[in-house]
Amino acid sequence: MDVFSTLLLLLTAPAAGSFLAVLVDRLPRGEDVVTAPSRCRACKTRLGLRDLVPLLSYPLLRGCCRHCGAPVPGWLWLMELAALGLAGLAMLRGGTVWEIWCSALLLWLLLALAVSDLRTFRLPDALTAALAALCLGAALAQGLFVWALAGGLIGAGSFLLLRIAYAALRGREGLGLGDVKLMAGLGALTGPAQLPLLVLVAALMALAVALLRHRAPKGDMPLPFGTALCVAAALLWLLRETIL
Repeated sequence: MDVFSTLLLLLTAPAAGSFLAVLVDRLPRGEDVVTAPSRCRACKTRLGLRDLVPLLSYPLLRGCCRHCGAPVPGWLWLMELAALGLAGLAMLRGGTVWEIWCSALLLWLLLALAVSDLRTFRLPDALTAALAALCLGAALAQGLFVWALAGGLIGAGSFLLLRIAYAALRGREGLGLGDVKLMAGLGALTGPAQLPLLVLVAALMALAVALLRHRAPKGDMPLPFGTALCVAAALLWLLRETIL
């Protein structure tokens, strides 16, 4: 990867993280993410450029709105920082410029989905659709479209059957439709062969977190399995067990 492409990716990453934070914050609320300007949620004042500089505005303003002094959620800044770190991982994994950008986009989408499920227990359709489109598009470019499509159908289909069976046996939902849609993209990412490994890694991670929560206060809180699936997918990507 040449110097220009490297700098472009590193400069783009924090801005991408900032935009993803907007999506994670607004999509679960059903708010406009395209035309609505950024505003302080406390005083409703429209934020200017000096309030929205990725990585810099939050520490310079000491994590507070400069208009009313209300605290700005720290996770918004952490999203910008995480996006930069994930771009670095994409470059370390290597490949052509196109492959590195695709890897960065993949990791950014997984980050947004993981944080969204962790915060709100919701996986917005716009993000799951973008993940599926990216994975299927990358597979098409590599001549692996049928393999990826099969993985997506098996992943979504198996989770849909699990959702139906759980509801029939327990009389309540145990798996959201968001997880089903998420598996369409993750199945396309791994293909049918690595799909069981993805679910196994995610299940082990979720079990470990559940055991830790059991010992902590509020240990009966629901566990967002979508977050575990996204983290497991990122790990498999690092181990090169995916199509992308």
